[in-house]
Amino acid sequence: MKRTAMICVAAMVLTGCNANRSGYDAEGYFESTEVTVSAESSGKILYFNAEEGADVEAGTLLGCIDTVQLYLTRMQLAKSAESVLKNRPDIAKQVQAMKEQLKTLEREKDRVARLLADGAATQKQMDDIESQIAVMEVQLDAQETALENSVSSLDAQSSSIGMQIAQIDDKLAKCRISSPVSGTVLTKYAEAGEFVAAGRPLFKVADLDRVYLRAYVTSAQLSEIKIGQQVKVYSDYGKGYSKEYPGTVTWISSQSEFTPKNIQTDDERRNLVYAIKVAVGNDGLIKLGMYGGIVF
Repeated sequence: MKRTAMICVAAMVLTGCNANRSGYDAEGYFESTEVTVSAESSGKILYFNAEEGADVEAGTLLGCIDTVQLYLTRMQLAKSAESVLKNRPDIAKQVQAMKEQLKTLEREKDRVARLLADGAATQKQMDDIESQIAVMEVQLDAQETALENSVSSLDAQSSSIGMQIAQIDDKLAKCRISSPVSGTVLTKYAEAGEFVAAGRPLFKVADLDRVYLRAYVTSAQLSEIKIGQQVKVYSDYGKGYSKEYPGTVTWISSQSEFTPKNIQTDDERRNLVYAIKVAVGNDGLIKLGMYGGIVF
């Protein structure tokens, strides 16, 4: 009797730990959002530390493509920009001498005016000094205009060089290999020492801490589910063992499609089904491509 009772208890425990596959409301396979990172620049890979199965953080430097030629071009542009700045005239200093001459002529005009009032100077002297002042003012204005044009031209040249440097900086940044998202490296397509062209895939990364079960439901089941709904998800590890996880419905297809051959539904006569995605927190046991089921 005691042995029989123990067998019954064990059977109940096994029944509780193992979900009945035929009792699932929907079935599918686990997947994740995978990101394929490609080279943004052409050249030889100097080093590449991404390894399959390794966890990487978003923005962490994983490798670098040869940047020697770009760096030398940047140095050349920087020297050109420095030369342009040195040739930029100082307008205030350039016209200082002419302004001093103009002030001297103005003082001379005042002196001649006083002499003219006393009868000690002639009108011709006043006309001559006024003529000199007018000529000096025209020369000063012309000089200032020429210098301003020169400054504008050099500023435009400097701005153009600055934009070229910015372009080189952008190309240099694209020589750095990093992951745009935090996750696990699934596949590595290149190695250090290889020459790569822009656009060639380097590695594939996915966030395995948050996976999705893509399953299929019939039109009759659509009334039972909605976005944000909490459901029970079971991962099938084979040999009748499965584990329950809490899941959240994050996506429901707006169009029907034919049932994939490897997916079964409760009503197998329904060929047209709707795909759904359920987000599941992964404890490290769920693997991509693993079979899973859902109970609403």
